Amino acid sequence: MAKRPATAKKTLSAANLKALGDDRLAELLMEMAGEDAGWKRRLRMELAAEVGAADLALELDKRLNTLATSRAKVSWRKRPELISDLWTVRRIIVDRLAVMDARLGLDRLVAWFDLYPGLSARVKDPKGELSTMFDAASADLAAVGSLAGVEVAAPVFVEALNTRLSEWASWIGRGAVAMQPDLARAVLKGITDGKPKPTGRLALVVRKLADRSGDLDAWVASLPDDDRTRPEIGAEIARRLAETGRANEARAALEASRPVTKEATRWGRREPEPPPPPPEAWLTAEVAVLEAEGDQKGASDARWMLFERTLAEAPLRAEIAKLPDFEDVIALDRAFAHAAAYPDATAGLRFLMNWPALREAGEMVVARAAELRGSADEVPLWASRLEGRNPQAALALIRSRAVALTRLALGSGGEEVQQLVHQAQALSDQIGDEGQDGFLLALEEAARPVRRGWR
Repeated sequence: MAKRPATAKKTLSAANLKALGDDRLAELLMEMAGEDAGWKRRLRMELAAEVGAADLALELDKRLNTLATSRAKVSWRKRPELISDLWTVRRIIVDRLAVMDARLGLDRLVAWFDLYPGLSARVKDPKGELSTMFDAASADLAAVGSLAGVEVAAPVFVEALNTRLSEWASWIGRGAVAMQPDLARAVLKGITDGKPKPTGRLALVVRKLADRSGDLDAWVASLPDDDRTRPEIGAEIARRLAETGRANEARAALEASRPVTKEATRWGRREPEPPPPPPEAWLTAEVAVLEAEGDQKGASDARWMLFERTLAEAPLRAEIAKLPDFEDVIALDRAFAHAAAYPDATAGLRFLMNWPALREAGEMVVARAAELRGSADEVPLWASRLEGRNPQAALALIRSRAVALTRLALGSGGEEVQQLVHQAQALSDQIGDEGQDGFLLALEEAARPVRRGWR
C-alpha cells in the first residue's frame, strides 16, 4: 500500500517555512529580491529595523522622497503596484518604526500622508482606490499620535491643519474618533484658541475633535448661527445640553429651533400656513429638556406624544420603566391598542411584532388584513411566527404576500408565489378555512394586468 503524501507539511505556512532552515530561506529571499524591486526595498527596511530606529527612518526617508519627487504618470496598469508599495511603507512606519520610536514614526507617517496631493495628480485612479486607502489609514494617525504623546503629536497635527487643511481635515476628522481624549483636546485648542469662528472643513474637524474631547461649547460654537434654528440641529444642541444638566440653555436652543408658522405672502394672497409638525429628533430632545428641567409630568406626556406619532420603541420603553407595577400593564395595553389602530397598518403591525406583542399582532392582522402591505420584507417572518399562535393571521399574511408579489409583475407562476399558494392551501385545510377559492380568484385578478403587459 502506497504511503499517503504528507500534505500538511507541504502547506504554505510560517511553521513549514521555518523547517527549510535559515540558509535556504535567505537564498529564496535573495532570489525574490533580485527579481522584484519592491521585495528588495522591503528586505532592506527589515534589515535596517534590526539595526535601529534611526537606520529604519533613513531607509523610509529614501523611499518617501522618491515617491514625493517623482513626476511620472501612473497608468491604471501600474496603479495596483503603487498602492501595494504605499501600503507596505505605511505598515512598516506604523508596525515597526513607531513601536521603536514614536516621534520618528509620527514624522514619517505625516510625510506619507503628505504624498497624497502629488500622487492624486499623476495617478490614473477612476475608482478612487488611492483616496480610499489614505482615508482608511486615518486611524493610524490616532494610534501613532497616542504613542508619541500629546506634547509631540498635537503640534504636528495643528500645523498640518493650519497649513494643509484641504487634505488633513478629512484625515484628522476621521481619526479623531480613535484619538486619546487629551490629544483631541490639545489639537482642538490649537486650532480654535484666539482664532476666528471655524467654518467649512475646519468646522467639521472641530466638531469631531470636540466630540472626542467632550468639549460641548466648542461643538456648539462650530455650528453656523443659521443652522441652529433648524429643528434637527437645534434638537441635537438641546439634547446635548440637557444631558449635561444645562437645562436653561437647552430650552433656549430647543425653542429657537421650534417649527414656526409660515407667514402670508406679501400681497396677502395666501393665508399663513400652520407650522409643520416637529421631527422625531426634536420631540426626543424635548423629552430630554423637560427631564433636565425636572418636569416629570411634562416629560411623560412628551414621551407618549412621541410614541403615538412615530411608534418609536425607545420613548415607550423609557416610559414603561418609570411606572410602578400594574400601571405599566395599563400603559402597555394603551400602547398596543394605539399601534393596532395606527393609520399605517403595516407600521402598526411591525411595532407589535418587534415588541413583541404576538397576541395583539395576530388579532390586528385578522381585523385589518386588507390594509396590510404584503410586499413588506418582514411578512414571511411574521407569518411563521404567528402560525402556531394564530394560524388565521398567518394565513392572511401568506395570502397578502402572494397577491402583492403578483401585482409587482412577478407573475402568478413565479416560484415564490407558487410556494405561498401551497402554504396557504395547507394552512387553510388545517384550520378549515373556506376562503381559499376567493384567494385564488384574487390572485388571478392581480395577475391580469401583468399578463396584458406581456402582450
